[in-house]
Amino acid sequence: MEGSLQTNVTESHSNVDQQNKSMLSWDEIIEKSLSNFGWLDFLQAVLVAASMFFDAQQSFISIYTDNYPKWHCTDTTTNSSCSSSSDICKLPRSSWSWDTHPSNTIISHWNLECASTFITGLPQSSFFIGCLLGSFFLAALADSSLGRKNMLILSCVSMSITSMLIILSTNVWIYSALKFMIGFWRSSIGTCALVLLTEKVNVDWRFRVGIVEYFMFAMGYMSLPGLAYINRNSSWKSLYRWSSIPGIVYCVIAYFFVTESPRWLVMQGNEKEISKMLKMVSSQETNNTDNFASSLPKPPRKEKASIFQLYSSIGELFHKRWALKRIIAVMIIGTGIGMVYYGMPLTVGNLGFNIYLTGVISASMEIPTCVAIYLLENCQRKASVLVFSILSGVCSVMCVVLEHRVATGKVVLAMVAFFGACTAYDLFLIYVIELFPTRVRNTATSLVRQSVVFGCIFCPFLVSAGRKNNIFSYGVFGVVIMLSTITLLYLPETIGIILCDTMEQQEKKEIVLCDAMNQREITADNSSV
Repeated sequence: MEGSLQTNVTESHSNVDQQNKSMLSWDEIIEKSLSNFGWLDFLQAVLVAASMFFDAQQSFISIYTDNYPKWHCTDTTTNSSCSSSSDICKLPRSSWSWDTHPSNTIISHWNLECASTFITGLPQSSFFIGCLLGSFFLAALADSSLGRKNMLILSCVSMSITSMLIILSTNVWIYSALKFMIGFWRSSIGTCALVLLTEKVNVDWRFRVGIVEYFMFAMGYMSLPGLAYINRNSSWKSLYRWSSIPGIVYCVIAYFFVTESPRWLVMQGNEKEISKMLKMVSSQETNNTDNFASSLPKPPRKEKASIFQLYSSIGELFHKRWALKRIIAVMIIGTGIGMVYYGMPLTVGNLGFNIYLTGVISASMEIPTCVAIYLLENCQRKASVLVFSILSGVCSVMCVVLEHRVATGKVVLAMVAFFGACTAYDLFLIYVIELFPTRVRNTATSLVRQSVVFGCIFCPFLVSAGRKNNIFSYGVFGVVIMLSTITLLYLPETIGIILCDTMEQQEKKEIVLCDAMNQREITADNSSV
């Protein structure tokens, strides 16, 4: 009797264990439902990533609109003191003239040629400050009430409309205020686009769709020198006008054709999306279909978001100790990488070459970056970010060494430094996506972008000071990016992992991975003995 009872208990425990093993998590259900990637999915990826085309133009448009234009002496016979090496601020205004349209840049339009470094660097710094604050206020909305799609479209259309309004500026102060608003609205475009792209595919396609975003950003950056060259004899307002109108048209198209992230919809308890995914997964479960329904978890429960819950993802991110350490580490890295990534394009005017040609060369560095990222898909994330960050830092420092020697060599080093920063930045963003679960992924990515922008706030002033001494621009860029990569030592490797949806799932997965790693070390030690 006792033996029979013990047998029944054993069988009962066995059935429970088997049921637990067969239980599917929502993470597995989503991955299975997104396993197919067709042409419609590719078109969706291109349509989402197209937002980065306009984001790139607004990010780097100041290279041409805020540039210090070249000038020439108008009458050297009566005023022999005027020469190309003269201090323009010590010459009579009648003795020199700008090479281009008098309103080609804000410097010539508002007579800022003798203004302080603070005044000339204020507009672009205001842009980055807007990016910093915008990321803080808008990031959590994409994780809670608005979603990825709505936040992306709202940000893009607001950025484009503000870019149209900036042509009404009457002085540098109003111009700087509107640059702040442009930065505020565009702050969440890159984050929402990348998160939306990666959450609409499974782990096999996550890395590749990220490349689509980077490619569209590169195309936007590369189009800017051509657009600026066409408008080289016009006012700086023309450049803003023709870069903002297409952005507004894009937003109308995206509103009707872009679909929302299925992961976000499931986390919001969207019954229609949940039912759709369950049908897709059940059709793939050809074996034991009768028991499929019993192997499903309870559907997520949708809760009404209060004003406090809208930003709950920020509190949840900082509540967990492991998440807090992780977010601090990646924000430090982001500061270093971002300073070179955004600072290098702003220095093209200091290289002494044709600003349009140099801009094209600089923008073209984004193309080999996309190729490098594709080739590095199966490489470790930490090592890849480290190598390209160090490459960028070393080349930046070398630009200071060659300051008064080989001009061509300086241009080459500057382009290689930018290439290294681009590759490290793009790899780093994918790495961040894999470090955090769906519940806080958009918020975490936005905080990292905030750290990137924080370093950029000082770039315009450093670039302005670098006109006299490159150590204030290239030297600072190189040292900061190399020092920031030290925090990579405190982060885990994420290559090949499946994205988690909740903080609890992320913790459990970290524990399992840690135990597996410890077990491998013990096995290796025993085998060596």
